[in-house]
Amino acid sequence: MWAKWVYRGLRNIAMDSNSLAMPMSDPNAWATAMNNLGMAPMSMTGQPIMSDFDPSLGMMTGIAPMNPMMPGLGIVPPPVSQDMPIMKEIIHCKSCTLFPPNPNLPPPATRERPPGCKTVFVGGLPENATEQLIVEVFEQCGSIIAIRKSKKNFCHIRFAEEHTVDKALFLSGYRIRLGSSTDKKDTGRLHVDFAQARDDLYEWECRQRMLAREERHRRRIEEDRLRPPSPPPIVHFSEHECSQLGEKLKDDSKFAEAVRVLLTWVERGEVNRRNANNIYSMIQSSSSHIRRLMNEKAAHEKEMEEAKEKFKNALAGILVQFEQIVSVFHAASKQKAWDHFSKAQRKNLDMWRKQAEEIRNIHNEELMGIRREEEMEMSDDDMEDAPESKDSDDSGPLAQVEALKEENDSLRCQLDAYRNEVELLKQEQGKAQPQRSEEDATRQQQLSFLQQALQGMQKVQENNFLFQEKESLPEKGPPSPVKSEREALLVGIISTFLHVHPFGASIEYICSYLQRLDTKISTTEVETLLGRLPCTFKQELTGVGASLEKRWKFCGFEGIKTA
Repeated sequence: MWAKWVYRGLRNIAMDSNSLAMPMSDPNAWATAMNNLGMAPMSMTGQPIMSDFDPSLGMMTGIAPMNPMMPGLGIVPPPVSQDMPIMKEIIHCKSCTLFPPNPNLPPPATRERPPGCKTVFVGGLPENATEQLIVEVFEQCGSIIAIRKSKKNFCHIRFAEEHTVDKALFLSGYRIRLGSSTDKKDTGRLHVDFAQARDDLYEWECRQRMLAREERHRRRIEEDRLRPPSPPPIVHFSEHECSQLGEKLKDDSKFAEAVRVLLTWVERGEVNRRNANNIYSMIQSSSSHIRRLMNEKAAHEKEMEEAKEKFKNALAGILVQFEQIVSVFHAASKQKAWDHFSKAQRKNLDMWRKQAEEIRNIHNEELMGIRREEEMEMSDDDMEDAPESKDSDDSGPLAQVEALKEENDSLRCQLDAYRNEVELLKQEQGKAQPQRSEEDATRQQQLSFLQQALQGMQKVQENNFLFQEKESLPEKGPPSPVKSEREALLVGIISTFLHVHPFGASIEYICSYLQRLDTKISTTEVETLLGRLPCTFKQELTGVGASLEKRWKFCGFEGIKTA
């Protein structure tokens, strides 16, 4: 609406004012007026009348803008939209001229842009076009690397940058004419489109790989920064390292590092028959450090007790001083001294007394809490000592019998282990003939030592057995093996379980099965129950050497068959 008013005003000025002598047909005057209003200079038919108008600046080059705040102009025009279509113009070169296509025609079709495209296809060239002419036209878009011209009317142009391809596509649809010639061989219509080139694709892939490497490197640096430090490497097992590790295990300052190495070696499976004695000695050295650790713990506990006692004494001294301060405030609040203080002084004394009493009460409660904790610890210790004394009173021949049973079992296991080792040594001696006399001597010594150990352990086992029989003679009658309905149910379940396991099962395996039914069942309870029924369940040792394992088997049917 305002554009129409401006147009009418300019028309009246052009018709009435003879001093200006500016007819309506003069395009410069009309363009000046439209430029001052921030509009693109258009003619009455809607065609552009000025070729050097810059829509992004809202003015023409060479024409000064009009001040929008000048009197007589009461409206500021809106800015020019950036979505307006770009007007193509005639391009003059040294040896040719480019004419823009019809703006009413649809834009030329283009193929999909390849990744990293720097090469364009240019078709519709004049027959008389040369490579120099192509450089002259397209060098305005950007620097050219290479031109591959065909004998026909097309060529391929490779630019140095990717964004210059978009500028080259702007020339698609232009009519080109060489000089002022109208010959058909000197004219043509340009068609510019994306072209797929191996060099462009290779450069694009190299750039992507470089970016991926940088991203991986950046991510690796970030992961390394956030990753916790790795533990120190563990040396491999050897005789030299084994001897050094034994010395380190004896040193208190290097014990932590040495025991970690020993643990790694044992977990890796470095233990064999050759180095078993060395590993055993190192494990024994590790066990000897338990006393040192207990002494350190006792020392730290003693220091903690001393610190607690010191803190308690200091707190008691602080409470004594608080009591003295509170007694001072109470003495000051009596009638003899209270009447001589002013009102403000009385207020301050009362406030200070309340603060001192609150702090004293807090510290007093803290001290009482420490004393209550000490009394509770002492009562707990007394309660722990009481059952021990009762057990010591009750323990007599029964405790000795239990201890002898355990010792008998351990000796039996060691006896079986020695027997297995003797059999293995005999088999090795029978299979492989000895090559050296020293080896024979050592083996004979080992055999004699093992046989002596077997004889001694058999004697100890017989003595223990006789002692058990003597202890069991005063009993009036054999106790009932099943004492409750729960134990009878357990016997039935265990019998069924072991019947389906003909090779037997360990006590841990049996308890893991029973604990699915009742979580309160313990291993000792099951083992004592099985031990009371020797006619139904029997315990056997399986394995060789260090892999010995106790297994319980069901033998109830065997007793029926023998009966």
